[in-house]
Amino acid sequence: MSNRRDVLVISDPRVLEHRPDVEDEYLPGRLNKRVRGILSSLVVKWNYPEHPGRITAITDLLAAEPIPGVRIEEGRVATEAELNRVHTASYLKSIYKLRGTHAWLDVDTTAVSPGSVEAAEVAAGSAIKAVETVVNGDVSSAFALCRPPGHHANAVRARGFCLFNNVAVAAAHAQMAMGCERVLIVDWDAHHGNGTQDIFWASPDVMLFDTHRGAPFYPGSGALEQVGEGIGEGTTINVPLPEGSGDEAMVKAFREILVPAAEWFQPDIILVSAGFDPHRLDLCLNMTHEGFSMLTGILQELSDRLCKGRLVFVLEGGYNLDPLARGVHTVLEVLAGGEPREPRDPGIAIVDEARDFHLDAFKEDE
Repeated sequence: MSNRRDVLVISDPRVLEHRPDVEDEYLPGRLNKRVRGILSSLVVKWNYPEHPGRITAITDLLAAEPIPGVRIEEGRVATEAELNRVHTASYLKSIYKLRGTHAWLDVDTTAVSPGSVEAAEVAAGSAIKAVETVVNGDVSSAFALCRPPGHHANAVRARGFCLFNNVAVAAAHAQMAMGCERVLIVDWDAHHGNGTQDIFWASPDVMLFDTHRGAPFYPGSGALEQVGEGIGEGTTINVPLPEGSGDEAMVKAFREILVPAAEWFQPDIILVSAGFDPHRLDLCLNMTHEGFSMLTGILQELSDRLCKGRLVFVLEGGYNLDPLARGVHTVLEVLAGGEPREPRDPGIAIVDEARDFHLDAFKEDE
């Protein structure tokens, strides 16, 4: 460690009770029939990919390979008033009615099980707690292990495995309860954070910087020209990337677009929608763990320079368990004071090794 820092990881067992299973009986209705029709038409059986094992894979790795300076605490439930800052009262009412049930919320692959509503309340509350601990100066930075994820949910609709928009709820709490006037949200998930964009589309005080795989990749939004509207025009920054993009493109986007934008915006806190599906083994983009390490270093330097080190990570996607767990571990190593690792094509090390192995055979005997 180059300069040890205290980091809080928020992990709550209640988020494990969100367990949609396509084999379960769901509430009858037109939506259920439509979803069942889609699933029955698939050649390969579809299983709900956003499952509790995503969190346990992370916590198991942290237990096996603890990081000095990192401690783990449970989260808390977000109140209706806290959720109502970004979600409409009618939407919250419709979600609360589903407590204790199995139901499809949207044909867009979003469902609930009996423990899902409380899990979503805890996910949003964990993001809020992360903001509170960082703004209060209790820790240097925090990482909320949230599920269900949040960045596809907008004010009135659940989408893409997301019920409540955790990072948006945290941003609103930072503004309305913690005295942060300007909030920068950085979303590096492979999928565009369409819900976050919708919620803050016309806000001049929340800047969204979003790198993602471009359309027609899900959810199909996030075009370069989508920059916000009204007094919020210019505070939405989308960087859609082609399929093969990896560390070099992401680091370039952060250094050459995010850094000057953040310096202009002067945030009071930086929140990160941290999805790990850009990793090459998740088959969405082509990043490595070294890439995530470097992005974290850039964000840490920005937060140190612009907003008293206030930096909060909120888990979004990532469905291949090994790179997900290792990705979170890599981020935490940097947050706790480790040196960011420079991205390097994995083939380079193998070529170097092969060169050293073979080269002597081509030298003249002395």
